[in-house]
Amino acid sequence: MMILVDEALRRREAEGTPVRVAMVGAGFMARGIAHQIAVATPGIQLVAIANRRLDVARCAFDSTGYAKPCAIETASAANAAIAAGRPVVTDDPKLLCEADEVDAIVEVTGSINYAADVACHAIRHGKHVILMNAELDGTIGPLLKRRADAAGVIYSNVDGDQPGVTMNLYRFVRGIGVRPVLCGNIKGLHDPTRNPTTQKGFARKWGQKPHMVTSFADGTKVSFEQAVIANATGMQVADKGMIGPTVPAGTPIVEAAEMFPEDLLLNGDGLVDYVVGAEPAPGVFVLGTTDDGEQRGFLDLYKLGKGPIYCFYTPYHLCHFEVPTTIARAALFHDATIAPAGAPRVEVVATAKIDLDGGDVIDGIGHYTTYGQCRNADEARRDELLPMGLAAGCRLRHSVGQSQILTLGDVEIPPGRLIDSLRAEQDALFAEQ
Repeated sequence: MMILVDEALRRREAEGTPVRVAMVGAGFMARGIAHQIAVATPGIQLVAIANRRLDVARCAFDSTGYAKPCAIETASAANAAIAAGRPVVTDDPKLLCEADEVDAIVEVTGSINYAADVACHAIRHGKHVILMNAELDGTIGPLLKRRADAAGVIYSNVDGDQPGVTMNLYRFVRGIGVRPVLCGNIKGLHDPTRNPTTQKGFARKWGQKPHMVTSFADGTKVSFEQAVIANATGMQVADKGMIGPTVPAGTPIVEAAEMFPEDLLLNGDGLVDYVVGAEPAPGVFVLGTTDDGEQRGFLDLYKLGKGPIYCFYTPYHLCHFEVPTTIARAALFHDATIAPAGAPRVEVVATAKIDLDGGDVIDGIGHYTTYGQCRNADEARRDELLPMGLAAGCRLRHSVGQSQILTLGDVEIPPGRLIDSLRAEQDALFAEQ
């Protein structure tokens, strides 16, 4: 993909018409994106950052070499400053969605309700929406994609995050005439009991938030990532959710992939899943098959084995390094890195991390009370399972045991939240699909 993108961006730089990007969020990953755009991506200009704390937004510009940003309070003030070559900061992301001098919004907060409001506003005002937010995408992505299509803009998750890297590989495999049968994620750890206390040291070492790294460890993040892939490809999970085999540390992914039952792979619409312990980590892999005997012979010649299952993999995902590629694909080629193809195929559902009592209020993703796991959308709808993206803030009506999947009937949902109304709209939109 960079074969097209890099030259197209160089032309935009030479013409003096860079793609103008506003970013919402100024945390760990956002700072990396800001630096990558500024120092390594001609043809894209970061013109604005919205963040609750303006001092943090300003700090995100520190390593860019750009002019000192100014604070703005109106969209017209943003337009004037950006047109004059000065970046802006604000605590109101809607101003950036409304600004004519902005082409695309990159949402990097990892939030749900807040990010949903930003995404809807950006689409309404004709901006491409680039999410580094699998949690939002896995909750209401199909609805946001439908709205973006109607508005004539691109809605996409990013290159660099595992869903985007997987989708690139999926498109490559499909493009050479091999039918993808599994999209996989390579993890180093999976322990649903992890919490911010157990992950505090790791978070401190890498300058991240404990709840964020907890969501990586407890399985919630990989569940959202694989749900995003399922919704983009039409794949599903196995009957009881993802299989997630654990192999001895360092097992080559080509060997680890043999843990998935061949019959399960060769029948149906394909699976999303993961393995723990394989190398190269933290890469991604796609298993594929072909009935073409001549092509099988060539795949054997090219060291992919005799089949019928062939393993393709990407040995890394470089997070913020690759985000500018998605921005360029959206703005210059009207191509999404990864976006829902239609109705939801897989849902991430809330599961009790510990024994919980009636009256307990569920905390956020990556905290102490719940973790997310995948279930097929038809099962989640039939059994009225509680989406993980809606769980935070819900109050339990009664006690539930550890490892129990929560249902909508188990909780009282807080009134007045945007995310609930959007989710209801999505459920109604795709009720018959």
